[in-house]
Amino acid sequence: MAMTDYLNDMPAQGNRKVVLVGTGFVGMSMAYTLMNHKGIDELVLVDVNTEKAEGEAMDLVHGLPYANGKLKVYAGDYSDCTDANVIVVTAGAAQKPGQTRLELVAINTKIMASVGKSIKESGFNGVIVVASNPCDIMTYVMQKATGLHPYQVLGSGTMLDTARLRYEIGNFFEVNPASVHGYIMGEHGDSSFVSWTNSYIGCKSLLEVVEERKVPFDQLQRIYEQVRDAAYEIINKKRATYYGIGMSLARLVDAILNNENTVLPLSCYLEGQYGHEGLYIGVPAIINRAGIREILTLPLTESDQEKFDRSCSTLQEIINTTVTPILEGKE
Repeated sequence: MAMTDYLNDMPAQGNRKVVLVGTGFVGMSMAYTLMNHKGIDELVLVDVNTEKAEGEAMDLVHGLPYANGKLKVYAGDYSDCTDANVIVVTAGAAQKPGQTRLELVAINTKIMASVGKSIKESGFNGVIVVASNPCDIMTYVMQKATGLHPYQVLGSGTMLDTARLRYEIGNFFEVNPASVHGYIMGEHGDSSFVSWTNSYIGCKSLLEVVEERKVPFDQLQRIYEQVRDAAYEIINKKRATYYGIGMSLARLVDAILNNENTVLPLSCYLEGQYGHEGLYIGVPAIINRAGIREILTLPLTESDQEKFDRSCSTLQEIINTTVTPILEGKE
């Protein structure tokens, strides 16, 4: 199916409706952020714990007089997905101290498959954003469970990792992080990497800045390691990460609803790009109301391509050994 085919069948933009599945810390951080945005008309909270969703909705609406007073917020169920424009899924088991994202695969695959089945039964035909960990794998599961076009189902991927990268580089070089351009690519996890040759401060190559300022290249590696390990450090200190990803998800929802055609690093379904196909992984892409409009293919060095290949292999092995047997009912 071509993108234009499913775009024509998607919900109209008259009433801008977002459904959040999962009212844990991550989901509610996004919901709270969206409360202060003006571009959403309706926000529905869905959770297996209905009382939790109801309580969260009550708490949020009491702040509406000081935020977007026209926003309708309420607890609902999967029937509310039918005419939604965007569904954001944060449901699933949380990452524990010392646990890797990939160790969550089995339990969250079953949860995601169930959520996807319920969304499919609602007749939903908008864009689904998956933020549950491990994000790339769970996005794959969601697409298989719903049967939607792969470009309608996307993951938050390396969006938060990239924000952390831009913050750390901006902090080190004393420039506004908004003026730092570069991406964390690959798995949202330990096999991710930075394409330094495609990184810039303003329009100047970051590698040129490093050379001119006589900054040891090892410093860039240390910055990457800070970014890669940031979630583990935060989880060890406060047991969960949620503000950064909550704000990232709200930004992504805005980009979809506003049909921005903006570039963000997301978990996208590869169809031959970067030499791989049949899996979701973090790459820069153009995002609009149809979902992924286009995946941008950056020129990678031989070393970076090897890192990307390893990241894809890591994810593909998990799909083959754990995810596929569960989806096929063999486990």
